[in-house]
Amino acid sequence: MNRGKPARTDSNLHRDVAHRVLRIDSSARREGSVSRQLGDEVVRRLVERNAELQVVSVDLARGIEHIDEHWVAANFTPAEERSSEQRRRLDASDEALAQLQWADAVVLTAPVYNFSVPSVLKAWIDQVCRAGLSFRYTEHGPQGLIADRPVYMVMASGGVPFGSPVDFASGYLKQVLGFIGIADVRLIGAEGVASDAGAAMRKALGVLDDCLPAAVGRVA
Repeated sequence: MNRGKPARTDSNLHRDVAHRVLRIDSSARREGSVSRQLGDEVVRRLVERNAELQVVSVDLARGIEHIDEHWVAANFTPAEERSSEQRRRLDASDEALAQLQWADAVVLTAPVYNFSVPSVLKAWIDQVCRAGLSFRYTEHGPQGLIADRPVYMVMASGGVPFGSPVDFASGYLKQVLGFIGIADVRLIGAEGVASDAGAAMRKALGVLDDCLPAAVGRVA
């Protein structure tokens, strides 16, 4: 069922058959998290398209380094002049960037906390936004250096409607992903989980059906 949306092109269908997926979870809850449950379903559908799919999972709730003055100093030091300690300070950033570059598609799950994204997700963003590596400034403005790829942005909100004036989460994520070069961002949002989580999940799965339909004969 098209639900009134433009049909996906053959190129989009091809891009939906990923070989390598980076999954990033950021909810503080590991049990009962709606965003994580929806992320499970996105990965399951991607596996349906490629049984040999490689998935690298990053659970930001387990901890991630925040940038500080030493990180900034290391980042602005030319690579060939960095000390061993400065290289160590950038290890987490280098790994995050390598994972992002490796992936054909990204499954990014996030709840809305206090109208915005979890602090651990902001920390990950700070690690991957590096001038000269993921973006650069030109005479025409900033240019993203990460090749475009599908990002399934799976979000859950207790009461904030996505796209509303008080949603500082989904718009921010789309902006920052576009800033580094990723424009194919597909929002699968569950709204109102605080009042009716089941209805919110069903609505989100309907959105998922539009951008990543389940295989024939399978029920989500």
